[in-house]
Amino acid sequence: MTAPEIALHLRGIEKRFGAVQANAGIDLDVRPGEIHCLLGENGAGKSTLISMLAGQQRPDAGEIVVGGRTVRFTSPTDSRRARIGVVFQHSMLIPTMTVHENMLLAAMPGVRLHRQAAEDRLTELSSVFGEPINPARLVAELSLGERQQLELVRALWAEPRILVLDEPTSMLTPAGAAALFQRLQDLAKTGVAVILVTHKIDEALALGDRITVLRSGEVAARFGPSELAEVPPAELRPRILDRMFGGTAPKRASGPPPRPFEDRAPGRPLLALERVSSSDRHGGMPIFDVSLQVHAGEVVGVAGIDGHGQLALAEAIAGSRGIAGGRVIFDGRDVGGMPIRRKQRLGLRYVTDDRLGEGIVGQLSVALNLLLKRIGQPPFWRFGRMNRAEVEHEAQELIRRFDIRTPSARAPAGHLSGGNVQKILLARELAHDARLVVLNKPSYGLDAATVSRVHGEVRRFVSRGGACLMLSTDLDELLEIADRIAVLAQGRIVGWVLARSSDAAARVSELMTAGGQQ
Repeated sequence: MTAPEIALHLRGIEKRFGAVQANAGIDLDVRPGEIHCLLGENGAGKSTLISMLAGQQRPDAGEIVVGGRTVRFTSPTDSRRARIGVVFQHSMLIPTMTVHENMLLAAMPGVRLHRQAAEDRLTELSSVFGEPINPARLVAELSLGERQQLELVRALWAEPRILVLDEPTSMLTPAGAAALFQRLQDLAKTGVAVILVTHKIDEALALGDRITVLRSGEVAARFGPSELAEVPPAELRPRILDRMFGGTAPKRASGPPPRPFEDRAPGRPLLALERVSSSDRHGGMPIFDVSLQVHAGEVVGVAGIDGHGQLALAEAIAGSRGIAGGRVIFDGRDVGGMPIRRKQRLGLRYVTDDRLGEGIVGQLSVALNLLLKRIGQPPFWRFGRMNRAEVEHEAQELIRRFDIRTPSARAPAGHLSGGNVQKILLARELAHDARLVVLNKPSYGLDAATVSRVHGEVRRFVSRGGACLMLSTDLDELLEIADRIAVLAQGRIVGWVLARSSDAAARVSELMTAGGQQ
C-alpha cells in the first residue's frame, strides 16, 4: 500500500517510563475515511500512544508518518499543525479560564478569531452533543460530562484530518453518544481518519471499520473490514475479549451478592440529607431541596444526565462545597459545616471523579498517594519525620489487597493507568475506618476487569456494614450494584426506583427525561 493511502503510519513505536514499558514496537496504519477502533485493558499502552500523537510525549524509538511525511512532534502545536485533533479521556482544559477563553487557545498561533463568530461556532458545535454550553462559564464550574463535551468541540473546531478520541462516550448521555457516532461517520465520509479508543467492545463493533487490540504495550490482534463484516458480533466479542485479557476475560463483580433492599429491616441511616441546597457564583442552585437517606449495608445510586447537580451533591456531602440550606446528618450528627478532615476522621469518605486532577498528586509515589490523608499521623510519621519502613509496609499491603499494578510502591502515581489510579483512590478511602463512601463515577473509562474489581470492593465494604452513595451516568452500573436509585434532574431528586425491580431501567429513563424537562 502506498503512502498517500495511509493517513497515519506508525512503525516500531517504543516508549518507556522508568521500569514501565508502555509501548513495545507498535505498528499501526490508519486510513483516510475510516474509523479505526483501538481496544485494550487499562495499562495496555493506549494513552501513551495518544500522548505521542498529541505531541505531549516523544517516542524513544520508531517512526510517525502523517500523510506520507515523517514527523517529529516537539509540542502539541506541532501536532495541531499536522491537523491532528486529540480528545483525551481526562480534561486538558484550563479550569481558571472561561469556556470562550479555552476555545481561543485551541486556535492555531497567529489566527485571530472574532468573538461573536467564535461564540456562534461554539454554540453550533456544542449543541450537537447536548445542551449548548454558556461561553462565559468558568471551566472549573463544569461537570466532567460538560468538559468532555467541550473537549470534543475544541477538537472539531480546527477541522482536523486525523481525529483521535479517548473514551469519548464515557460521560455522554445516550442521545449525546448517538449524535457523536453520527458526527464521526459523517466526518469519515469526508476523508477524515478517526481513531476511536474505547473499552466498549459493542461500540467498536458497531462503529469500527478496523479494530486493533493492544495488550501489555504490544499489538495483540487486528480485525479487518472483511472479518468485521462477515463474522457475527456474538462470535467476535469473545475473541476480542480473549485478546484483550490474554485468556482471563473478566467475570461479574466478585464479593457477596446484594440482598434485595425490600427484604431488609432498615435501621438508622448513616447518612441523611434534609432539604439540602447549594449555590454557585452565578447565583444559581446546582442542587435544591435534596433529601435522601443511606443505611448501613446498602448502596444508594444517583442517576441523571451529567451536569444536573451530581458534582455539587457529592461535594456538599464531602465538605468541599458549602451548603446554602438544609442539613447533612452523618450518624446522627449535623456535619454540614464541619471541616473535611474531621468528616474523614468520622469515617465519611469521598472518591472524586477527577482522578488525575483532584485524586492524586502525580509526581508523588504510589506509597505517598495511598497515605496522602494520613500524612503526619503515627505510626507513619513520628516527631514530624516519615517512618519509611511503616509507609512502605502499609503501601505494599494495600497494593496487594487492591491489586494495584505498579512497578513498585515508589513509582510516580501519575505514570499508572487510569484503572490503577482508581484503585489507589479506593484503597486510600476504604482501607482505614471508613463507614460511608461517596463514589462519583467510579468506573468511567475503566476496562471490564477493573470495573469488576471496583464493584467487588464496594460490595465487600457494604457487606461489612459500610454504606455507599454512588453517583454515575452509567445506568447499567447502577442497576448492577445499587439497591435503590434516586434520579437527579435539574438539581432536584425527581423520583426513586428499586434497582432490581423488573422495570427499573425504564422507570429511571422515564424520570430522567421527565425531570430534565421541568
